[in-house]
Amino acid sequence: MKNLRITLLVLACMSATTAFAQWQWIDKSGRKVFSDQPPPADVPDSKIIRRAGGRPADPAPEPVAAASSKASAASMPKVAGKDKALEEKKKQAAATEAEKKKAQEEEAAKAAADRCDRAKRAKATMDSGIRIATTNAKGEREILDDNARADEVKRADATIARDCK
Repeated sequence: MKNLRITLLVLACMSATTAFAQWQWIDKSGRKVFSDQPPPADVPDSKIIRRAGGRPADPAPEPVAAASSKASAASMPKVAGKDKALEEKKKQAAATEAEKKKAQEEEAAKAAADRCDRAKRAKATMDSGIRIATTNAKGEREILDDNARADEVKRADATIARDCK
């Protein structure tokens, strides 16, 4: 059992080191590239952000002549202020969210109108003076007395005040 634990510990440590074997660099088009393989030979050291083993890139960039820096700046893609696809997705997400919110509000209004209607009918029934029977927890039939009737009228009035606007 002890050998099994040691074996599992060794395997876990070995698999953890592969997670650190990640390279990160900026390619010719200006995008960040993540890989477990080193970058191609044409990628200068100044473009390497992270080396395998979790080590950051060397802080000393390679010397660059003024003419080559202008050429590399010209070859870099120009960053636009907005990404049209991203903006479109944001608009669609906002529209979908607005639709959901509107549907929820309509459903809540419909439920409030239903509660209002039920409360008005219950109050009208209580005000009519007819005898009303209910069923208790044991399943027995009980006739509402004046106090119970008054409580039901108060509940109906509260529901009408809250939901009938």
